[in-house]
Amino acid sequence: QRWSHVVELKESTIKDNSRFFNSIEEVPTRAVTMGIGSIMQAKRILIIAIGEHKAKAIKQLIDGNVTPKCPASVLQFHKDVTLMLDKGAASLI
Repeated sequence: QRWSHVVELKESTIKDNSRFFNSIEEVPTRAVTMGIGSIMQAKRILIIAIGEHKAKAIKQLIDGNVTPKCPASVLQFHKDVTLMLDKGAASLI
């Protein structure tokens, strides 16, 4: 989706999030997700990435072609993006 919208959470996500609540009944079943259109309207963007498992995505974000296979790659066109990375996430750049 291009714009922000409400999504129904999968059972696995609800189960994973239950550790933050007293009972499964308290866990939200819906969430708001931001589409790339909404994100690109932001004045400033801060991306925090931790761990080597994020390194490939960070490299694609910075050096890769802009492609739907890596939605974050469109951030190359944004005028004010700040990346905060640990050594693992920055290991391929």
